[in-house]
Amino acid sequence: MVQLVYETIGQMLETRVTQFRQKEALVYADRNFRQTYEQFDDDVNRAAKALIAIGLERGDHFSVWTTNVQQWPSLQFASGKSGAVLVTVNTNYRATELEYLLKQSDSRAIILIDNFRGHSFIDTLYELCPELKTATPGQLESERLPLLKTVVVISDKSYPGTYSYEAFLALSEQVSDAELVARKQSLHFDDVINIQYTSGTTGFPKGVMLTHANILNNALHIAEVMRLTPEDRLCIPVPFFHCFGCVIGTLTIVSAGGTMVPIEQFSAEEVLRTVEQEKCTGLHGVPTMFINELNLPNISEFDLSSLRTGVMAGSNCPVELMKGVINVMGMTDFTICYGQTESSPVITQTSPDDPFDKKTETVGKKHEHVDIIIAAPGTNDELPRNVQGEILVRGYAVMKGYYNNEEATREAIDEDGWLHTGDLGTMDEEGYIRVTGRLKDMVIRGGENIYPREIEEFLYKHPSILDVQVCGVPDEKYGEECAAWIILQPGASETEESIRAYCDGKISKHKIPRHIFFVDEYPMTASGKIQKFKLREQFMAF
Repeated sequence: MVQLVYETIGQMLETRVTQFRQKEALVYADRNFRQTYEQFDDDVNRAAKALIAIGLERGDHFSVWTTNVQQWPSLQFASGKSGAVLVTVNTNYRATELEYLLKQSDSRAIILIDNFRGHSFIDTLYELCPELKTATPGQLESERLPLLKTVVVISDKSYPGTYSYEAFLALSEQVSDAELVARKQSLHFDDVINIQYTSGTTGFPKGVMLTHANILNNALHIAEVMRLTPEDRLCIPVPFFHCFGCVIGTLTIVSAGGTMVPIEQFSAEEVLRTVEQEKCTGLHGVPTMFINELNLPNISEFDLSSLRTGVMAGSNCPVELMKGVINVMGMTDFTICYGQTESSPVITQTSPDDPFDKKTETVGKKHEHVDIIIAAPGTNDELPRNVQGEILVRGYAVMKGYYNNEEATREAIDEDGWLHTGDLGTMDEEGYIRVTGRLKDMVIRGGENIYPREIEEFLYKHPSILDVQVCGVPDEKYGEECAAWIILQPGASETEESIRAYCDGKISKHKIPRHIFFVDEYPMTASGKIQKFKLREQFMAF
Protein backbone atom coordinates (compact mmCIF):
# COMPACT_ATOMS: atom_id res chain seq x y z
CA MET A 1 0.00 0.00 0.00
CA VAL A 2 1.27 3.47 -0.93
CA GLN A 3 1.27 5.98 1.89
CA LEU A 4 0.56 9.61 1.05
CA VAL A 5 3.67 11.76 1.35
CA TYR A 6 3.73 15.34 2.51
CA GLU A 7 6.83 16.82 0.93
CA THR A 8 7.79 18.98 -2.02
CA ILE A 9 8.98 17.71 -5.38
CA GLY A 10 12.40 19.17 -4.60
CA GLN A 11 12.62 17.21 -1.36
CA MET A 12 11.69 14.00 -3.16
CA LEU A 13 14.41 14.56 -5.78
CA GLU A 14 17.06 15.22 -3.14
CA THR A 15 16.14 11.97 -1.39
CA ARG A 16 16.57 10.08 -4.68
CA VAL A 17 19.93 11.79 -5.29
CA THR A 18 21.12 10.57 -1.89
CA GLN A 19 19.96 7.05 -2.72
CA PHE A 20 21.09 6.82 -6.36
CA ARG A 21 23.83 9.44 -6.76
CA GLN A 22 25.81 7.74 -9.55
CA LYS A 23 22.88 6.10 -11.31
CA GLU A 24 21.65 7.48 -14.66
CA ALA A 25 18.76 9.89 -14.19
CA LEU A 26 18.36 11.41 -17.67
CA VAL A 27 19.34 10.06 -21.09
CA TYR A 28 18.76 11.44 -24.58
CA ALA A 29 19.87 8.55 -26.75
CA ASP A 30 19.94 10.43 -30.08
CA ARG A 31 22.72 12.77 -28.82
CA ASN A 32 24.34 10.50 -26.22
CA PHE A 33 23.39 12.96 -23.46
CA ARG A 34 23.67 11.23 -20.09
CA GLN A 35 23.37 12.56 -16.56
CA THR A 36 23.62 10.77 -13.25
CA TYR A 37 21.27 11.76 -10.46
CA GLU A 38 24.08 13.86 -8.97
CA GLN A 39 24.74 15.66 -12.28
CA PHE A 40 21.05 16.14 -12.92
CA ASP A 41 20.56 17.63 -9.45
CA ASP A 42 23.43 20.05 -10.08
CA ASP A 43 21.62 21.25 -13.23
CA VAL A 44 18.35 21.52 -11.30
CA ASN A 45 20.01 23.65 -8.61
CA ARG A 46 21.53 26.00 -11.21
CA ALA A 47 18.15 26.39 -12.92
CA ALA A 48 16.41 26.97 -9.56
CA LYS A 49 18.92 29.70 -8.66
CA ALA A 50 18.49 31.27 -12.10
CA LEU A 51 14.71 31.40 -11.62
CA ILE A 52 15.30 33.16 -8.31
CA ALA A 53 17.87 35.48 -9.95
CA ILE A 54 15.35 36.75 -12.53
CA GLY A 55 13.13 37.81 -9.65
CA LEU A 56 10.66 34.95 -9.38
CA GLU A 57 9.33 34.64 -5.83
CA ARG A 58 7.54 31.65 -4.34
CA GLY A 59 4.22 31.38 -6.20
CA ASP A 60 5.23 33.53 -9.21
CA HIS A 61 4.52 31.98 -12.61
CA PHE A 62 6.85 31.22 -15.53
CA SER A 63 5.82 29.58 -18.81
CA VAL A 64 7.71 26.96 -20.81
CA TRP A 65 6.93 26.74 -24.55
CA THR A 66 9.10 23.96 -25.92
CA THR A 67 9.17 20.41 -27.18
CA ASN A 68 10.73 17.71 -24.98
CA VAL A 69 14.10 19.46 -24.96
CA GLN A 70 16.77 18.29 -22.52
CA GLN A 71 16.42 21.51 -20.47
CA TRP A 72 12.79 20.73 -19.61
CA PRO A 73 13.31 18.09 -16.87
CA SER A 74 15.76 20.32 -14.98
CA LEU A 75 13.32 23.25 -15.26
CA GLN A 76 10.48 21.05 -13.99
CA PHE A 77 12.39 20.02 -10.87
CA ALA A 78 13.88 23.52 -10.48
CA SER A 79 10.31 24.75 -10.19
CA GLY A 80 9.91 22.29 -7.31
CA LYS A 81 12.95 23.76 -5.52
CA SER A 82 12.44 27.47 -6.25
CA GLY A 83 8.69 27.55 -5.68
CA ALA A 84 8.16 29.32 -9.00
CA VAL A 85 5.09 27.80 -10.66
CA LEU A 86 5.67 26.08 -14.00
CA VAL A 87 3.01 26.94 -16.59
CA THR A 88 3.01 24.55 -19.54
CA VAL A 89 2.38 25.85 -23.07
CA ASN A 90 1.00 23.70 -25.88
CA THR A 91 3.42 23.57 -28.83
CA ASN A 92 0.48 23.94 -31.23
CA TYR A 93 -0.37 27.40 -29.90
CA ARG A 94 -0.31 30.44 -32.14
CA ALA A 95 -0.34 34.14 -31.30
CA THR A 96 -3.92 34.50 -30.01
CA GLU A 97 -3.70 31.38 -27.84
CA LEU A 98 -0.28 32.32 -26.48
CA GLU A 99 -1.44 35.82 -25.59
CA TYR A 100 -4.47 34.39 -23.81
CA LEU A 101 -2.36 31.94 -21.79
CA LEU A 102 0.35 34.41 -20.80
CA LYS A 103 -2.25 36.97 -19.71
CA GLN A 104 -4.57 34.51 -17.98
CA SER A 105 -1.71 32.81 -16.11
CA ASP A 106 -0.01 36.08 -15.05
CA SER A 107 3.30 34.72 -16.33
CA ARG A 108 6.32 36.84 -15.43
CA ALA A 109 8.78 34.93 -17.62
CA ILE A 110 8.73 32.61 -20.59
CA ILE A 111 11.32 30.05 -21.68
CA LEU A 112 10.90 28.92 -25.28
CA ILE A 113 12.58 27.34 -28.29
CA ASP A 114 12.87 29.56 -31.34
CA ASN A 115 10.83 27.43 -33.77
CA PHE A 116 9.05 24.13 -34.24
CA ARG A 117 7.64 22.51 -37.40
CA GLY A 118 7.89 25.67 -39.46
CA HIS A 119 6.34 27.88 -36.79
CA SER A 120 8.62 30.60 -35.43
CA PHE A 121 7.88 30.81 -31.69
CA ILE A 122 10.17 33.81 -31.28
CA ASP A 123 8.52 35.74 -34.14
CA THR A 124 5.14 35.04 -32.54
CA LEU A 125 6.42 36.51 -29.28
CA TYR A 126 7.86 39.55 -31.09
CA GLU A 127 4.44 40.02 -32.70
CA LEU A 128 2.81 40.10 -29.26
CA CYS A 129 5.61 42.16 -27.68
CA PRO A 130 7.27 44.38 -30.29
CA GLU A 131 8.96 46.18 -27.37
CA LEU A 132 11.05 43.03 -26.82
CA LYS A 133 13.33 43.85 -29.77
CA THR A 134 14.71 46.91 -28.01
CA ALA A 135 14.39 45.75 -24.40
CA THR A 136 17.22 44.97 -22.02
CA PRO A 137 17.03 41.24 -21.18
CA GLY A 138 14.92 40.75 -18.06
CA GLN A 139 13.44 44.25 -18.25
CA LEU A 140 10.66 43.93 -20.83
CA GLU A 141 7.94 46.58 -20.66
CA SER A 142 5.09 45.25 -22.79
CA GLU A 143 1.80 47.02 -23.37
CA ARG A 144 -0.12 43.81 -24.11
CA LEU A 145 1.65 41.65 -21.51
CA PRO A 146 2.55 44.03 -18.68
CA LEU A 147 3.56 41.30 -16.21
CA LEU A 148 5.97 39.57 -18.60
CA LYS A 149 9.52 40.72 -17.88
CA THR A 150 11.95 37.95 -18.87
CA VAL A 151 12.31 35.94 -22.08
CA VAL A 152 14.77 33.06 -22.37
CA VAL A 153 15.37 31.34 -25.73
CA ILE A 154 16.81 27.83 -26.03
CA SER A 155 18.70 28.17 -29.30
CA ASP A 156 22.14 28.39 -30.89
CA LYS A 157 21.13 31.86 -32.15
CA SER A 158 20.82 35.05 -30.12
CA TYR A 159 17.71 37.23 -30.20
CA PRO A 160 17.28 40.88 -29.17
CA GLY A 161 15.78 41.47 -25.73
CA THR A 162 16.22 37.88 -24.61
CA TYR A 163 18.60 35.75 -22.58
CA SER A 164 20.13 32.67 -24.14
CA TYR A 165 19.63 29.64 -21.94
CA GLU A 166 23.34 29.68 -21.10
CA ALA A 167 23.14 33.35 -20.06
CA PHE A 168 20.05 32.54 -18.00
CA LEU A 169 21.91 29.76 -16.15
CA ALA A 170 24.87 32.09 -15.60
CA LEU A 171 22.58 34.31 -13.52
CA SER A 172 22.57 31.49 -10.95
CA GLU A 173 25.95 32.79 -9.75
CA GLN A 174 24.10 35.74 -8.22
CA VAL A 175 22.23 33.43 -5.81
CA SER A 176 24.07 31.72 -2.95
CA ASP A 177 23.57 28.18 -1.76
CA ALA A 178 22.17 29.60 1.47
CA GLU A 179 19.55 31.61 -0.45
CA LEU A 180 18.41 28.50 -2.31
CA VAL A 181 18.20 26.53 0.95
CA ALA A 182 16.11 29.31 2.51
CA ARG A 183 13.77 29.31 -0.49
CA LYS A 184 13.35 25.52 -0.35
CA GLN A 185 12.62 25.67 3.36
CA SER A 186 9.89 28.26 2.75
CA LEU A 187 7.92 25.94 0.46
CA HIS A 188 4.94 23.80 1.47
CA PHE A 189 3.67 20.57 -0.05
CA ASP A 190 0.24 22.15 -0.56
CA ASP A 191 1.66 25.01 -2.66
CA VAL A 192 0.56 25.15 -6.30
CA ILE A 193 3.66 24.22 -8.33
CA ASN A 194 2.27 23.44 -11.78
CA ILE A 195 -0.44 25.00 -13.95
CA GLN A 196 -1.55 22.81 -16.83
CA TYR A 197 -3.92 24.29 -19.37
CA THR A 198 -6.66 21.96 -20.50
CA SER A 199 -6.35 21.01 -24.14
CA GLY A 200 -9.14 23.30 -25.24
CA THR A 201 -11.18 20.70 -27.13
CA THR A 202 -14.11 22.96 -26.23
CA GLY A 203 -14.07 26.64 -25.29
CA PHE A 204 -11.12 28.53 -23.81
CA PRO A 205 -8.46 26.49 -22.01
CA LYS A 206 -8.56 26.65 -18.22
CA GLY A 207 -5.46 26.68 -16.03
CA VAL A 208 -5.53 23.65 -13.73
CA MET A 209 -3.67 24.41 -10.48
CA LEU A 210 -1.79 21.36 -9.21
CA THR A 211 0.19 21.19 -5.96
CA HIS A 212 3.34 19.30 -5.00
CA ALA A 213 1.13 16.88 -3.04
CA ASN A 214 -1.26 16.42 -5.98
CA ILE A 215 1.23 15.33 -8.59
CA LEU A 216 3.94 13.76 -6.41
CA ASN A 217 1.47 11.41 -4.74
CA ASN A 218 -0.09 10.62 -8.08
CA ALA A 219 3.33 9.71 -9.48
CA LEU A 220 4.05 7.44 -6.51
CA HIS A 221 0.73 5.63 -7.00
CA ILE A 222 1.33 5.17 -10.74
CA ALA A 223 4.82 3.81 -10.06
CA GLU A 224 3.42 1.37 -7.50
CA VAL A 225 0.86 -0.08 -9.92
CA MET A 226 3.49 -0.29 -12.69
CA ARG A 227 5.86 -1.98 -10.20
CA LEU A 228 8.66 0.38 -11.16
CA THR A 229 12.06 -0.02 -9.53
CA PRO A 230 15.36 1.87 -9.76
CA GLU A 231 16.35 -0.55 -12.53
CA ASP A 232 13.57 0.63 -14.85
CA ARG A 233 14.31 2.86 -17.84
CA LEU A 234 11.26 4.69 -19.19
CA CYS A 235 11.03 5.91 -22.78
CA ILE A 236 8.88 9.07 -22.80
CA PRO A 237 7.74 10.22 -26.27
CA VAL A 238 4.59 12.00 -25.04
CA PRO A 239 4.76 15.82 -24.68
CA PHE A 240 6.13 17.19 -21.41
CA PHE A 241 3.67 20.09 -21.54
CA HIS A 242 0.92 17.57 -20.81
CA CYS A 243 0.36 15.70 -17.52
CA PHE A 244 1.09 12.46 -19.35
CA GLY A 245 4.63 13.61 -20.02
CA CYS A 246 5.56 15.46 -16.84
CA VAL A 247 3.62 13.44 -14.24
CA ILE A 248 3.00 9.93 -15.60
CA GLY A 249 6.37 10.26 -17.31
CA THR A 250 9.24 12.19 -15.69
CA LEU A 251 7.88 12.55 -12.15
CA THR A 252 6.77 8.91 -11.94
CA ILE A 253 10.07 7.38 -13.04
CA VAL A 254 12.13 9.73 -10.84
CA SER A 255 9.89 8.91 -7.86
CA ALA A 256 10.94 5.28 -8.39
CA GLY A 257 14.64 6.16 -8.77
CA GLY A 258 14.66 5.00 -12.41
CA THR A 259 15.95 6.60 -15.60
CA MET A 260 14.15 9.13 -17.83
CA VAL A 261 14.70 8.44 -21.55
CA PRO A 262 12.74 11.15 -23.39
CA ILE A 263 12.12 11.56 -27.12
CA GLU A 264 12.31 15.22 -28.15
CA GLN A 265 9.85 14.89 -31.05
CA PHE A 266 7.76 11.77 -31.65
CA SER A 267 8.85 9.47 -34.43
CA ALA A 268 7.77 5.82 -34.32
CA GLU A 269 11.12 4.63 -35.64
CA GLU A 270 13.07 6.86 -33.24
CA VAL A 271 11.06 5.46 -30.32
CA LEU A 272 11.80 1.83 -31.18
CA ARG A 273 15.45 2.61 -31.91
CA THR A 274 15.76 4.27 -28.50
CA VAL A 275 14.04 1.37 -26.73
CA GLU A 276 16.50 -1.05 -28.33
CA GLN A 277 19.62 1.07 -27.75
CA GLU A 278 18.84 2.00 -24.15
CA LYS A 279 17.19 -1.31 -23.22
CA CYS A 280 14.13 0.57 -22.00
CA THR A 281 11.82 -1.45 -19.78
CA GLY A 282 8.88 0.94 -20.12
CA LEU A 283 7.24 2.93 -22.91
CA HIS A 284 4.43 5.47 -22.74
CA GLY A 285 2.12 6.64 -25.49
CA VAL A 286 -1.34 7.57 -26.66
CA PRO A 287 -3.10 4.99 -28.87
CA THR A 288 -2.08 6.70 -32.13
CA MET A 289 1.60 6.45 -31.14
CA PHE A 290 1.36 2.72 -30.48
CA ILE A 291 -0.61 2.25 -33.72
CA ASN A 292 2.20 4.00 -35.64
CA GLU A 293 4.86 1.91 -33.92
CA LEU A 294 3.09 -1.40 -34.51
CA ASN A 295 2.52 -0.54 -38.17
CA LEU A 296 6.16 0.19 -38.94
CA PRO A 297 7.08 -2.16 -41.80
CA ASN A 298 10.44 -2.87 -40.13
CA ILE A 299 9.22 -3.31 -36.54
CA SER A 300 10.59 -6.88 -36.50
CA GLU A 301 14.12 -5.51 -37.00
CA PHE A 302 14.11 -3.88 -33.54
CA ASP A 303 15.02 -5.78 -30.39
CA LEU A 304 12.22 -4.85 -27.98
CA SER A 305 12.86 -7.72 -25.58
CA SER A 306 13.72 -5.33 -22.72
CA LEU A 307 10.18 -3.91 -22.68
CA ARG A 308 7.97 -4.97 -19.79
CA THR A 309 5.64 -2.14 -18.88
CA GLY A 310 4.29 1.24 -19.91
CA VAL A 311 1.14 3.31 -19.96
CA MET A 312 -1.43 4.02 -22.64
CA ALA A 313 -3.76 6.94 -21.95
CA GLY A 314 -5.43 9.84 -23.70
CA SER A 315 -8.23 7.87 -25.37
CA ASN A 316 -9.63 4.35 -25.41
CA CYS A 317 -7.43 1.34 -26.26
CA PRO A 318 -8.98 -0.99 -28.84
CA VAL A 319 -8.72 -4.73 -28.17
CA GLU A 320 -6.56 -5.42 -31.23
CA LEU A 321 -4.16 -2.64 -30.28
CA MET A 322 -3.79 -4.08 -26.79
CA LYS A 323 -3.01 -7.50 -28.29
CA GLY A 324 -0.32 -5.95 -30.46
CA VAL A 325 1.29 -4.07 -27.59
CA ILE A 326 1.44 -7.23 -25.46
CA ASN A 327 2.18 -9.87 -28.11
CA VAL A 328 4.32 -7.94 -30.61
CA MET A 329 6.05 -5.42 -28.35
CA GLY A 330 6.27 -7.76 -25.35
CA MET A 331 4.78 -5.30 -22.84
CA THR A 332 3.19 -7.94 -20.64
CA ASP A 333 2.80 -5.61 -17.64
CA PHE A 334 1.31 -2.82 -19.76
CA THR A 335 -1.27 -0.66 -17.96
CA ILE A 336 -4.12 1.61 -18.96
CA CYS A 337 -4.53 4.87 -17.03
CA TYR A 338 -7.66 6.97 -16.81
CA GLY A 339 -8.15 10.42 -15.40
CA GLN A 340 -7.85 14.03 -16.42
CA THR A 341 -5.60 17.01 -15.79
CA GLU A 342 -7.93 18.11 -12.99
CA SER A 343 -7.18 14.86 -11.13
CA SER A 344 -3.38 15.09 -11.30
CA PRO A 345 -4.10 13.17 -13.69
CA VAL A 346 -4.61 9.44 -12.90
CA ILE A 347 -7.50 8.12 -10.82
CA THR A 348 -7.87 4.54 -12.13
CA GLN A 349 -5.34 2.11 -13.57
CA THR A 350 -5.29 -1.48 -14.72
CA SER A 351 -2.88 -3.84 -12.98
CA PRO A 352 -0.41 -6.22 -14.64
CA ASP A 353 -2.33 -9.05 -12.91
CA ASP A 354 -5.71 -8.10 -14.36
CA PRO A 355 -7.26 -10.60 -16.80
CA PHE A 356 -7.12 -9.59 -20.46
CA ASP A 357 -10.80 -8.67 -20.67
CA LYS A 358 -10.41 -6.23 -17.76
CA LYS A 359 -7.36 -4.69 -19.44
CA THR A 360 -9.27 -4.07 -22.65
CA GLU A 361 -12.83 -3.45 -21.52
CA THR A 362 -12.12 -1.33 -18.42
CA VAL A 363 -9.73 1.35 -17.17
CA GLY A 364 -9.00 -0.64 -14.04
CA LYS A 365 -9.77 0.14 -10.43
CA LYS A 366 -9.38 3.34 -8.48
CA HIS A 367 -6.07 4.29 -6.95
CA GLU A 368 -5.67 4.16 -3.19
CA HIS A 369 -6.59 7.31 -1.26
CA VAL A 370 -9.20 8.48 -3.79
CA ASP A 371 -12.94 7.87 -3.78
CA ILE A 372 -14.88 7.24 -6.98
CA ILE A 373 -18.60 6.99 -7.49
CA ILE A 374 -20.86 6.72 -10.52
CA ALA A 375 -23.53 9.37 -10.05
CA ALA A 376 -26.65 10.54 -11.77
CA PRO A 377 -25.41 13.31 -14.11
CA GLY A 378 -25.57 16.75 -12.53
CA THR A 379 -25.75 15.32 -8.99
CA ASN A 380 -23.56 13.40 -6.56
CA ASP A 381 -26.25 10.76 -6.00
CA GLU A 382 -24.51 7.38 -6.32
CA LEU A 383 -26.02 4.90 -8.77
CA PRO A 384 -26.12 1.08 -8.40
CA ARG A 385 -23.33 -1.07 -9.84
CA ASN A 386 -23.31 -1.50 -13.64
CA VAL A 387 -25.61 1.50 -14.12
CA GLN A 388 -24.19 4.22 -16.35
CA GLY A 389 -23.68 7.69 -14.90
CA GLU A 390 -21.08 10.41 -14.49
CA ILE A 391 -17.72 9.50 -12.97
CA LEU A 392 -16.99 11.57 -9.84
CA VAL A 393 -13.73 11.56 -7.88
CA ARG A 394 -12.70 12.94 -4.50
CA GLY A 395 -9.42 12.90 -2.58
CA TYR A 396 -5.78 14.03 -2.67
CA ALA A 397 -5.66 14.00 -6.50
CA VAL A 398 -8.31 16.68 -7.05
CA MET A 399 -6.84 19.96 -8.27
CA LYS A 400 -6.68 23.12 -6.18
CA GLY A 401 -8.95 24.73 -8.76
CA TYR A 402 -8.79 26.68 -12.02
CA TYR A 403 -6.49 29.70 -11.90
CA ASN A 404 -8.38 33.01 -11.77
CA ASN A 405 -11.65 31.22 -12.54
CA GLU A 406 -13.71 30.62 -9.41
CA GLU A 407 -16.92 30.10 -11.37
CA ALA A 408 -15.47 27.24 -13.43
CA THR A 409 -13.96 25.76 -10.26
CA ARG A 410 -17.38 25.72 -8.55
CA GLU A 411 -18.88 24.06 -11.63
CA ALA A 412 -16.23 21.32 -11.57
CA ILE A 413 -15.94 20.64 -7.82
CA ASP A 414 -19.13 20.53 -5.74
CA GLU A 415 -19.56 21.53 -2.10
CA ASP A 416 -18.83 17.98 -0.95
CA GLY A 417 -15.47 17.94 -2.74
CA TRP A 418 -16.51 15.74 -5.68
CA LEU A 419 -14.81 16.53 -8.99
CA HIS A 420 -17.36 16.08 -11.77
CA THR A 421 -15.30 14.62 -14.63
CA GLY A 422 -17.88 14.96 -17.40
CA ASP A 423 -17.11 11.35 -18.34
CA LEU A 424 -19.77 8.67 -18.46
CA GLY A 425 -19.03 5.24 -17.06
CA THR A 426 -20.06 2.23 -15.03
CA MET A 427 -18.54 0.38 -12.08
CA ASP A 428 -18.91 -3.38 -11.75
CA GLU A 429 -19.15 -5.46 -8.57
CA GLU A 430 -15.37 -5.83 -8.41
CA GLY A 431 -14.78 -2.07 -8.68
CA TYR A 432 -13.59 -1.98 -12.29
CA ILE A 433 -14.52 1.21 -14.15
CA ARG A 434 -15.70 1.29 -17.73
CA VAL A 435 -15.62 4.65 -19.51
CA THR A 436 -18.56 4.73 -21.89
CA GLY A 437 -18.31 8.25 -23.28
CA ARG A 438 -18.46 11.96 -22.56
CA LEU A 439 -21.60 13.66 -21.34
CA LYS A 440 -21.21 16.17 -24.17
CA ASP A 441 -20.33 13.44 -26.72
CA MET A 442 -23.59 11.59 -26.25
CA VAL A 443 -25.66 11.52 -29.45
CA ILE A 444 -29.42 11.88 -29.09
CA ARG A 445 -31.02 10.49 -32.25
CA GLY A 446 -34.77 10.80 -32.29
CA GLY A 447 -34.86 10.43 -28.51
CA GLU A 448 -32.46 7.46 -28.45
CA ASN A 449 -29.23 7.95 -26.47
CA ILE A 450 -26.22 6.68 -28.42
CA TYR A 451 -22.70 6.53 -27.02
CA PRO A 452 -20.00 6.84 -29.72
CA ARG A 453 -17.52 4.73 -27.74
CA GLU A 454 -19.75 1.65 -28.19
CA ILE A 455 -19.82 2.06 -31.98
CA GLU A 456 -16.08 2.74 -32.12
CA GLU A 457 -15.30 -0.44 -30.19
CA PHE A 458 -17.48 -2.43 -32.57
CA LEU A 459 -15.91 -0.96 -35.72
CA TYR A 460 -12.37 -1.48 -34.39
CA LYS A 461 -13.00 -5.22 -34.88
CA HIS A 462 -13.30 -4.76 -38.66
CA PRO A 463 -10.09 -6.19 -40.19
CA SER A 464 -9.70 -3.24 -42.60
CA ILE A 465 -10.07 -0.51 -39.99
CA LEU A 466 -6.95 0.92 -38.37
CA ASP A 467 -8.71 3.66 -36.40
CA VAL A 468 -12.20 5.13 -36.16
CA GLN A 469 -13.84 8.11 -34.49
CA VAL A 470 -17.61 8.52 -34.16
CA CYS A 471 -19.53 11.62 -33.16
CA GLY A 472 -22.94 13.20 -33.59
CA VAL A 473 -23.76 15.59 -36.42
CA PRO A 474 -26.93 17.64 -37.02
CA ASP A 475 -29.84 15.99 -38.82
CA GLU A 476 -33.14 17.61 -39.83
CA LYS A 477 -35.25 14.50 -39.22
CA TYR A 478 -33.71 12.97 -36.07
CA GLY A 479 -31.97 15.98 -34.52
CA GLU A 480 -28.66 14.13 -34.62
CA GLU A 481 -27.14 11.25 -36.57
CA CYS A 482 -23.90 9.31 -36.12
CA ALA A 483 -20.96 9.99 -38.39
CA ALA A 484 -17.81 7.85 -38.55
CA TRP A 485 -14.37 9.00 -39.66
CA ILE A 486 -12.32 5.92 -40.58
CA ILE A 487 -8.60 5.39 -41.17
CA LEU A 488 -8.10 2.15 -43.11
CA GLN A 489 -5.25 -0.33 -42.71
CA PRO A 490 -2.48 0.15 -45.31
CA GLY A 491 -3.61 -1.37 -48.59
CA ALA A 492 -7.19 -1.92 -47.44
CA SER A 493 -10.12 -0.88 -49.60
CA GLU A 494 -13.63 -0.34 -48.27
CA THR A 495 -16.71 1.66 -49.21
CA GLU A 496 -19.46 3.29 -47.18
CA GLU A 497 -21.74 0.46 -48.28
CA SER A 498 -19.33 -2.30 -47.21
CA ILE A 499 -18.91 -0.73 -43.76
CA ARG A 500 -22.68 -0.47 -43.28
CA ALA A 501 -23.09 -4.07 -44.47
CA TYR A 502 -20.59 -5.13 -41.80
CA CYS A 503 -22.71 -3.36 -39.18
CA ASP A 504 -26.06 -4.65 -40.42
CA GLY A 505 -27.50 -7.21 -38.03
CA LYS A 506 -24.64 -6.82 -35.55
CA ILE A 507 -25.55 -3.49 -33.96
CA SER A 508 -28.88 -1.69 -33.76
CA LYS A 509 -29.92 0.06 -36.95
CA HIS A 510 -30.07 3.45 -35.26
CA LYS A 511 -26.41 3.03 -34.25
CA ILE A 512 -25.14 2.33 -37.77
CA PRO A 513 -23.36 5.53 -38.89
CA ARG A 514 -25.45 7.50 -41.36
CA HIS A 515 -22.34 9.28 -42.63
CA ILE A 516 -19.01 7.56 -43.25
CA PHE A 517 -15.79 9.32 -44.24
CA PHE A 518 -12.41 7.78 -45.05
CA VAL A 519 -9.53 9.96 -43.90
CA ASP A 520 -5.75 9.77 -43.48
CA GLU A 521 -5.55 11.54 -40.11
CA TYR A 522 -7.55 13.27 -37.40
CA PRO A 523 -7.33 16.81 -36.05
CA MET A 524 -5.49 16.44 -32.76
CA THR A 525 -4.20 18.47 -29.88
CA ALA A 526 -0.42 18.34 -29.40
CA SER A 527 -0.99 16.05 -26.42
CA GLY A 528 -2.59 13.40 -28.65
CA LYS A 529 -6.28 14.00 -27.97
CA ILE A 530 -8.53 13.80 -31.00
CA GLN A 531 -10.62 16.95 -31.42
CA LYS A 532 -14.05 15.64 -32.29
CA PHE A 533 -15.49 19.13 -32.39
CA LYS A 534 -13.27 19.79 -35.43
CA LEU A 535 -14.63 16.66 -37.12
CA ARG A 536 -18.12 18.10 -36.58
CA GLU A 537 -16.95 21.42 -38.00
CA GLN A 538 -15.60 19.62 -41.07
CA PHE A 539 -18.98 17.97 -41.55
CA MET A 540 -20.77 21.31 -41.27
CA ALA A 541 -18.46 22.76 -43.91
CA PHE A 542 -19.35 20.08 -46.51
